[in-house]
Amino acid sequence: MDEQDVKTQSPVAAEDAPVGDLRERILQALTQVHDPELGINIVDLGLVYSVDVHEGGDVDISYSLTTMGCPIGPLIEDQIRAFLAPIEGIGEVRPELVFRPPWSPELMSDEAKASLGIF
Repeated sequence: MDEQDVKTQSPVAAEDAPVGDLRERILQALTQVHDPELGINIVDLGLVYSVDVHEGGDVDISYSLTTMGCPIGPLIEDQIRAFLAPIEGIGEVRPELVFRPPWSPELMSDEAKASLGIF
C-alpha cells in the first residue's frame, strides 16, 4: 500500500459507480475535518489511512494523529461522524484510530506541506 494514497478497498465491486461516488463524497466531507492546531484538514495531512465502503453503505475509516499523545483524537472522531452523517447513502460510520503505520510529514499533500513551509 502506498501510504500517500487513501486506500479505498471495498467488498463492493469496483465498477459499482454509486459506491465510487459515495467514496468521493466521503473524502470531500473529510476535508472539512481540520486539525485545530495546524488548521489543515485530515485528508491533506495524510491522517486518513483508509476509507472502506461496504454494501449497505456502512463505512470503516482508519485514521491516525500526528502524535500518539495528541489529545484531539476524540474531537477528530466526533467531527468525522458529524461531517459524514448528512451524506445520503451512508449507514453506520465506524472510525478507527490507528498508529500503524506511524504518521510522518511525508504523508502530507504538497499543498499541506507548502502551507507549513515543509519542502
